[in-house]
Amino acid sequence: MSTTPVALTKREFTSTAGKLLREKLIVFLLAISALLTIAITIGIVGMLLTQSYQFFSSPYVTASEFLTGTEWTALQSPDLEQAEFGIMPLLSGTFRVTLIAMIIALPLGLITAIYLSEYASPRIRSWLKPTLEIIAGIPTVVLGYFAILVISPSLQFVSGGAFDTFNAASAGIAVGILCLPMVCSLSEDALQAVPRSLREGAYGMGCTPFETSIKVVVPAALSGIVSAFLLAFGRAIGETMVVALAAGTRATFSADPTLQSQTMTGFIVEMIKSENEFGTVQYYSLYGVAITLFLITFVMTLLGQLIRRRYQETYH
Repeated sequence: MSTTPVALTKREFTSTAGKLLREKLIVFLLAISALLTIAITIGIVGMLLTQSYQFFSSPYVTASEFLTGTEWTALQSPDLEQAEFGIMPLLSGTFRVTLIAMIIALPLGLITAIYLSEYASPRIRSWLKPTLEIIAGIPTVVLGYFAILVISPSLQFVSGGAFDTFNAASAGIAVGILCLPMVCSLSEDALQAVPRSLREGAYGMGCTPFETSIKVVVPAALSGIVSAFLLAFGRAIGETMVVALAAGTRATFSADPTLQSQTMTGFIVEMIKSENEFGTVQYYSLYGVAITLFLITFVMTLLGQLIRRRYQETYH
């Protein structure tokens, strides 16, 4: 059976050409958006590298002192000869606050996610999920003042005054509250993505709901859960407003959560608010701290990608 080509009318040809033109325009805009994202990233990294070079090239700073020094007095010492630029106290404060936050956010978030995914009735989910969303929507400045006005006085009352007014524990608890909805929501999504057939197979083998949740569902969703944990860890390290208000402004190289614990982001905020002139080594020190923070979060992102690929499960 022979076929003859169908000639397009002028209107149909114009409509087809218009669709092709619109599709090319959309592809062009998408490519421009992708290139713009890459350009912004390169610009940020370039800015950090060029500005931090001004800090590390100063005669008052050495890389070994910066990486291993246990004193940070960039703003406390007006005399550059006496200023200390050791990053360890800021790292200590950052990881103290982050560790306390993770102790709160990770177990509570995962337990809540398991409950919502495996046990909660629709009625309980209907009020528990909005509650978590309300917590996620609280401005960080409000959580900072909550730490100062509620958490810190409570810790001082319980401990008999052992805690400083500004301390790592109160800031860490507030940051943990901040990260809790993130851990819960992402972990629940990972648990919900586990096929129902795995649960039914476990029930068929005689497992209880608890055994099914812990021994089948959680291991199957481990990739997503670990990703949620790492995202929360990065969120806690980069948190600014809560720690700037509640952790204090004194950099201390210690594991004691009762002391003031200036973090890297807290120092950046204090440096920007200070009266140090542009071009001074104190001014450029904020870029030395910023690039250190960038490298830490970059390494955490790479680690998260490796872990996700290692434990990722594929279902057909």
